[in-house]
Amino acid sequence: MNTAEIPSDPALRWEWIKFQLRAKGTSLAKLAREQHVTGPALKNVKRTPYPRMERVIAKALGLTVQVLWPERWDAHGNPNRQRPKRPEAMSARMQKHNAACDLGHRKTGTDN
Repeated sequence: MNTAEIPSDPALRWEWIKFQLRAKGTSLAKLAREQHVTGPALKNVKRTPYPRMERVIAKALGLTVQVLWPERWDAHGNPNRQRPKRPEAMSARMQKHNAACDLGHRKTGTDN
């Protein structure tokens, strides 16, 4: 398979992926059944990052996820995800002064 044929436009790329799956004798529905997920769950890959299903589709096509979704994956195979509302993304200062963060054990008065 020539990777130069892969469309850069996400909508066209999705149609290309479905075509290539059919050419290999499989489909999104078959992949969903094999992975024990619903069809719509697998189709979520079209509009939102879903690393597990992206890997499944790429493997079925004999490609890497970086080739299929270069905007979602770095060269090392790690997802390009920003999760700004995750606790690990918050600065230590914000965690210290945020009411949602644990303030230590209140009965003993110990700090973190």
